[in-house]
Amino acid sequence: MAGDPTDPANRGKYADRLDPELWNYVDKINSWYPPEIVAAPIAEQRAVYNRMCVAFHQGHPGGVTTSDGVVTTAAHAIPVRRYRMANRIAAAVVVYYHGGGFVLGDLNSHDDICAEICAGTGFEVISADYRLAPEHPHPASFDDALAVFEWVTVSSTQPIVLCGESAGGNLAAAVAQATRHHARHAIGQMLIYPGLGGDESGGSYIKHAEAPLLTLADIEFYRRVRSAPGQSPDDPTFSPLRDRDLSGLPPTVIVTAECDPLSSDGEAYRDRILAAGGRAWWREEPRLVHSFLRARATVPRVAEAFARIIADIDALGRQR
Repeated sequence: MAGDPTDPANRGKYADRLDPELWNYVDKINSWYPPEIVAAPIAEQRAVYNRMCVAFHQGHPGGVTTSDGVVTTAAHAIPVRRYRMANRIAAAVVVYYHGGGFVLGDLNSHDDICAEICAGTGFEVISADYRLAPEHPHPASFDDALAVFEWVTVSSTQPIVLCGESAGGNLAAAVAQATRHHARHAIGQMLIYPGLGGDESGGSYIKHAEAPLLTLADIEFYRRVRSAPGQSPDDPTFSPLRDRDLSGLPPTVIVTAECDPLSSDGEAYRDRILAAGGRAWWREEPRLVHSFLRARATVPRVAEAFARIIADIDALGRQR
């Protein structure tokens, strides 16, 4: 975005579309993590992003316990964090993949969100700290996401719900597609404003190309950073929407933000699953922007959206 993103004169068509409380959130995000940071070295981007995550951290609800561990593969160890409700047997386990454009984020960046999912559903939550680009281009993040899922299938007897936010939504969808025929496949997936590799020539990609907090240029930047030399855009582990067959997937809920270039991916993914005979629901939250989850404590519209997401995860995990 050109100019100072906190200047109301630069808000364009979104000036009156977003609630004042949400603009306060957008301005605060931009004060911590300004749009121009994408030109900085990756290490600096991560340091700034991590400080922002600390500033927005909401703590843990009462009764939530955590423990850190690793999933060991032949080549390396993948850090994971387990969330449980004290003195309660979980009815399901949620495998959670954080957002951050495949470049940012770790076990701490979305820690409070995972804790609130645990408290809101009573389910166990396993958060995966997958490898990041550019040091580890695709398929490293997917391989780690898959490895954590497979570890959960042998370490837990509970039904599994896949959940991911932004880049993590891409990983959750890719894992669901890769494991749909496994004996311990997921019983549901919850995708929160995911980037699924949809058609960038129309829909929200054009209508909201300059939306607050995520632009089309940002999406292109993260895709380039993530891509290995010769990366095919038709690889379904890179772009889940490019999979030619979306049959056999678990019940899927996709939640997007109206003012987000990625919103059309949610609609397209729902339509493709339905066309393949599956069950899927897409909900576009009105007058919200990408990464709205961090605003749940200060923006009523976001608090309501997050409550619906918690209820969706709960419903997916209690299917029988």
